[in-house]
Amino acid sequence: MKKAIISMLGFALAFNFSFAERDLLKTAKQYFKPLPKTFPSKKNPLTPEKIKLGKILFYEKRISIDGTTSCAKCHPIGYYGTDKLPKSRGNFSKENPRNAPTVFNAAGQISQHWRGDRKDVEDQAKRALLGKGSFGAPSYQWVEKRLKEIKGYQELFKKTFPNDKDPITVDNYAKAIGAWERTLSTPSRFDEFLKGNENALTKKEKRGLKEFISVGCVACHSGALLGGTMYQKFGIVEPYWKYTKSKKIDEGRYSVTKKEEDRYVFKVPPLRNVEMTDPYFHDGSVKSLKRAIWIMGKVQLGKDLSETQVEDIEAFLKSLTGKLSQDIITLPIMPK
Repeated sequence: MKKAIISMLGFALAFNFSFAERDLLKTAKQYFKPLPKTFPSKKNPLTPEKIKLGKILFYEKRISIDGTTSCAKCHPIGYYGTDKLPKSRGNFSKENPRNAPTVFNAAGQISQHWRGDRKDVEDQAKRALLGKGSFGAPSYQWVEKRLKEIKGYQELFKKTFPNDKDPITVDNYAKAIGAWERTLSTPSRFDEFLKGNENALTKKEKRGLKEFISVGCVACHSGALLGGTMYQKFGIVEPYWKYTKSKKIDEGRYSVTKKEEDRYVFKVPPLRNVEMTDPYFHDGSVKSLKRAIWIMGKVQLGKDLSETQVEDIEAFLKSLTGKLSQDIITLPIMPK
């Protein structure tokens, strides 16, 4: 990990070149690619029935210890899959240790959670059931019993998992929610640009894209999600808390792996819909996107970005906001 950090820092610091605007699209294609329509999984094949059930379960509160907590509580769709809180609050308003990442495009990442301690969206959905700051269920058996007591789920699970003798299980619950989250792809105008429509971005957004590439942001924020595919130390050049003014210093993946090279290391967050997912960073310590951009330049790249650079990069990042489909925003009918 230490070698990777040094390599990334060297790459970012050296990655300061200029290129003609006419070559911007060609250059962008080297680092980014359009979002896929879905994020498929060999372990959890997508089916219409599974996706439908998963969407319903995403809003299910009756399997939480307080009867008010669902996936949608910390990841409301209307707020682009986040809750606008520095740190989310689960059952009985218990505060979680970190900011809630968006569920949009989450299935395309290398792992879930800021520390990467959930391997995929299915693992996250299952383990959230017992999470002290999430659903707070006393056991998986308790969850299954609650689901079986709701008549409507008996038919839905049986139709979704027809080959299972006992289809209502937490594993199938996780597969269903995971399946729906694997459809939560939110393409934006930037995807149209990457596909060849150079008029999809404004001049200012193009300047921002050029700056984003030139100053070295793409060292970590690349690919279809513009992030989410690697781990990186937060504060390569200077301590992050010096600028975020964080009330508590979070040691990141170190608290999971106990490896010194993982101290202050977090999963690089994807930047899709970043305009809509404030507050920023693992502890929600920064409300302003402009401020977050400047801080990243300072602590990750060792660069004091000018106001113009920050404004242009912000304009580009706003082009990553996708329009939510009707299917995503329509609430399901809950079974009785």
